[in-house]
Amino acid sequence: MKNILAKNGGVPVRTKKFHEWPYADERELHNLKEVLDSRNWWRMTGSKVEEFEEKFAKMHDVKYCLGLSNGTHAIELALNTLGIGKGDEVIVPAFTFISTATAVLYCNAEPVFADIDPKTFCMDPASFEKAITPKTKAVIPVHMAGHPCEMETICNIAKQYGIKVIEDAAHGHGTEWNHKRIGSFGDMATFSFQNGKIVTCGEGGAIVTNDKDLYEKAYLIHGVGRPKGDTVYEHKVLGSNDRMNEFQAAVLLAQLERLPEFNERREQNAKRLNDLLSSINGIVPQIFDPRGTINSHYMYMFCYKKELFGNMTREEFVEHMNAEGIPCFVAYPAICNTSFFKARAFAGRVNITREYKEELIPNAVKVSKEVVWLPHYTLLGDDTDLLEITLAILKIKGML
Repeated sequence: MKNILAKNGGVPVRTKKFHEWPYADERELHNLKEVLDSRNWWRMTGSKVEEFEEKFAKMHDVKYCLGLSNGTHAIELALNTLGIGKGDEVIVPAFTFISTATAVLYCNAEPVFADIDPKTFCMDPASFEKAITPKTKAVIPVHMAGHPCEMETICNIAKQYGIKVIEDAAHGHGTEWNHKRIGSFGDMATFSFQNGKIVTCGEGGAIVTNDKDLYEKAYLIHGVGRPKGDTVYEHKVLGSNDRMNEFQAAVLLAQLERLPEFNERREQNAKRLNDLLSSINGIVPQIFDPRGTINSHYMYMFCYKKELFGNMTREEFVEHMNAEGIPCFVAYPAICNTSFFKARAFAGRVNITREYKEELIPNAVKVSKEVVWLPHYTLLGDDTDLLEITLAILKIKGML
């Protein structure tokens, strides 16, 4: 029974769980109790959100941080703050989580897709430049799976054309490009603290920036248009309620304390796993560009070549991996190939007549059909964990 696949009745390669996630200890409990006992659960009366904002800004070498309800709202707020609206175009990578594009649609603007680098899975600067039109007002490079984008090149192109840069850093807490923290390159950057993220409070988000005017405008919008200290319901701008609460910030403050240690551990284990998988034909990991001086490894991504696995589909491979005790998922589809996008079901926000041609984004289409990913907590364990990931792949390939 040893070499029979678990899905077919065999014994799984792995029977114990990986590192617990979300992870919490007495630090989260202590902070939450402080908020609970204070009766100041709202950011306007408490202090935890402001404390978190100060520490998160400092961590990313920026002047300002604004805590928010979630990462999707963070992108929407950044676009609103920059004045993006009807008739505008925003360039986004064709391969990313859907929120990068839906935030553009919610601002009544049109997302335009750039292709990605087939090795890093991040936005290809040349494709970005090629996609620019007179209507282009912003670009949103995504630090995919924690791998930083080529930010100097992207920012230089954007500056040349007068385009605003919003870094989507939902995967990249603490990541660096050429020893410079991501989030500090563009006009604004957005982060997510959703349940699976490497810093999490279940749901949450943030915007960071070095621009005081942008920060103050974002603050007004996120608090239904009310300035700090307002007691007379003075609504200066059309806003919404995107505020982070004190409980979210309490958890995040504790999470930040262990982020450097966890980032370092994931970095080391990702390199070890690369070495272990290097001899398996048909598994091609996302490369680690050495200019990415810190990679948070939100996901361990690799291309799965089915023709080297007896034409087993990627979906079947993922089912087998999970049955062998290895949590494993297929990657995002190319955004233009999602059901709602193909149907142009944009809730009346924008009327897009543009034809999205796959031949313009070949790398994104190919990667979206081949990539498999392991969650970041699989990289928080020891050598045994990494070996069992490798053994599961070898078993599925019929090499055990």
